[in-house]
Amino acid sequence: MMVTSTFSVALANETATAHLMADLALLIGPGDVITLSGDLGAGKTAAVRAMIRYLAGDDALEVPSPTFTLAQSYDVPFPLIHADLYRINDASELEEIGLSPLPEDTMALIEWPERAGDALPDDRIDIAFSHRPALGSTARAAEITGHGKAATAVARLKVLRQFLDGAGFMEARRERMPGDASTRSYARLVSDDGTVILMNSPRRPDGAAVYDGKSYSAAVHLAEDVKPFVAVASGLRAHGFSAPAIRHADLESGFLIIEDFGSAGVVEGDPPQPLAERYEAATDLLAALHRETLPEILPLTPHTTYAIPVFDIDAWLVEIGLMLEWYMPDRGREPTREQRAEFVAMWRKLLEKPAAAARTWVIRDFHSPNIIWLGDRSGILRIGIIDFQDAVLGPAAYDLVSLLQDARIDVPEQLELTLLTRYIKARRATDEGFDPAQFAEAYAIMSAQRNTRLLGTFARLNRRDGKPQYLHHLPRIWTYLTRSLAHPALSDVRDWYAANVLPPVA
Repeated sequence: MMVTSTFSVALANETATAHLMADLALLIGPGDVITLSGDLGAGKTAAVRAMIRYLAGDDALEVPSPTFTLAQSYDVPFPLIHADLYRINDASELEEIGLSPLPEDTMALIEWPERAGDALPDDRIDIAFSHRPALGSTARAAEITGHGKAATAVARLKVLRQFLDGAGFMEARRERMPGDASTRSYARLVSDDGTVILMNSPRRPDGAAVYDGKSYSAAVHLAEDVKPFVAVASGLRAHGFSAPAIRHADLESGFLIIEDFGSAGVVEGDPPQPLAERYEAATDLLAALHRETLPEILPLTPHTTYAIPVFDIDAWLVEIGLMLEWYMPDRGREPTREQRAEFVAMWRKLLEKPAAAARTWVIRDFHSPNIIWLGDRSGILRIGIIDFQDAVLGPAAYDLVSLLQDARIDVPEQLELTLLTRYIKARRATDEGFDPAQFAEAYAIMSAQRNTRLLGTFARLNRRDGKPQYLHHLPRIWTYLTRSLAHPALSDVRDWYAANVLPPVA
């Protein structure tokens, strides 16, 4: 028996309809099918128009009714098709307009779905609109039903609406924000009191349980729910760093409303280039963080705590194993059993040094997309940190690598060396026992580990998740990897890569 989930919502006007469709858009994506039914004038096209404009980030985007064209395509930012089947007489006509079968990896918004007969997929969301004249000429009601796999999204939509209502943001205007490589999604909520960020972070392990009975995310200590974000945010703020305040939280469902740091970054230009002053402040922040004596267990709620996991050799090996699983096969070289054994043994030995180093908080993705410039603050408080839910306990060098070897932008080698020197001077100024040569070696090892993992991660995002946009970063990552492999401590890895790993296609 197919699973379904249904709830109804009253909509006072088109603005309320637009809010509903924006909330739904936060929870769905390419490949999802949404049907809209109701009498003429019930608000179907207005609802579709609201969702397309929200996804496009353009309130003025022209979204005509496709009554005569039957189907209209958009790219917002993924492929979307808006179809109106009012003039369809038979489901067999769907093939002529490209709707049978529906295009893969394309969101479909379909008006008058009853004309399609049994041709629509079982997994879909149905929205039935109806007039509510007793509540006003513009009032509508919507009954939303999720079928099959889509039932989860509808159940989640109901919880989201309750969360927004309870937090007092049901009437706020929604603005779409770009997502990241994860399953999280974001919206900016705009009201008379200012703006805040809505985070949708559903509980979801990354991959099947194939790493000694664990998913990939569990094996490498990636956050599988929103609780680490809340705990680490509070921990960073308690130690004097700029992390967003948590305004409202539903820890079980994974919805947060957090402080809005704005969108000023630490890079500018096309292509983006580092702003030296801002990178200096970010480097100073890391030096200050790594000087702190930081707790390993953080408060989460008045009665619960969160233990920060240790970034250990086993986790590092699972990460860099993505090169064997995804990157090398993508370059036409399926590693043999002997090569796999050599790779693991070589890396396990090399990673013993950083594993034995003093541990600090490793934010993990401390690079340009996740750093907001707060120009109205001073010193290191100008660096706003927004991505830290995957924080672990590990070597200080890791986050400096994340910053100075940014996978998404070119950091000139001279700037990297200047800031590496700046960091070392800052650490030595307060710690006479700080060893620059030892840190430089750890920096090279963690660079090689991180960039090896990124080659595999981005190949996986392309092959498994249908996100080819990450492939254009591979030549840059290879450049960083080549720099780190020049360190004498990495001679064995350098030789193995030279013999077995092909560089990415430029």
